[in-house]
Amino acid sequence: MDVLLEVDGPVAVVTLNRPAKLNAITPDMAAALRACLTRVDADPDLRVAVLTGAGERSFCVGSDIRELDEYATPWEFRNRGDYGDAVRALRKPIIAAVNGYAYGGGLELAMACDIRLAAETATFAAPEIKLGWIGGSGQSALLAHAVGPGNAATMLLTGDPIDAARAQAWGLVTDVHPRDELLKAARTLAHTIAKRPPIAAQTAKANLKAAYSMPLDQAIQYERDLQTVCFATADAAEGRAAFAERREPVFEGR
Repeated sequence: MDVLLEVDGPVAVVTLNRPAKLNAITPDMAAALRACLTRVDADPDLRVAVLTGAGERSFCVGSDIRELDEYATPWEFRNRGDYGDAVRALRKPIIAAVNGYAYGGGLELAMACDIRLAAETATFAAPEIKLGWIGGSGQSALLAHAVGPGNAATMLLTGDPIDAARAQAWGLVTDVHPRDELLKAARTLAHTIAKRPPIAAQTAKANLKAAYSMPLDQAIQYERDLQTVCFATADAAEGRAAFAERREPVFEGR
């Protein structure tokens, strides 16, 4: 199978499993990833996802270029099922464990995740310009938000890769780990987030995404409205009770 799903308690580990092709994504693989993430979203026992790539060389190098000519028309290509959209549509928090190349659509996949951890050997690039096109799954907007317009322009206009250390310095990734410790670190972070009340975690994610596109006054009001929704949940009542009773809270997602 080209997309694997491992359930680790409340954590779903999703692995792009085409290492011989550097985890390049075919249309069938994109459909499998969408189906996998839909399953994760629908399962109330799964609270956090980790996305990574199989093998030692690559997280994902984007679409399999040899498959792109299979689209009958540019309009069909325009309306394809986009794997970056599938990750962005996930309501639950998702962590990218970038174990190698994150190029093109693979860079977009990583940026579609909420948190990015990288192996020391990981590299990041937007190489589409070298082939005559540009990214199409939010690459420019997401890069500008993550690394700033100047650094984004450098990546987009040269297509050249940056290493994990520079990616961290620019703010593209949160932490860098030895390659053999990366997935463990991602799982540990995922389990920490999974201990938080799931409604509040999903609301925090939705609020953060909305804040990117809202003026400050609207963003604050939206946040206050979402805070009120969370405050009314059973989990919030449990949190207040646990604080008063000096015990660990038990959050059930209600």
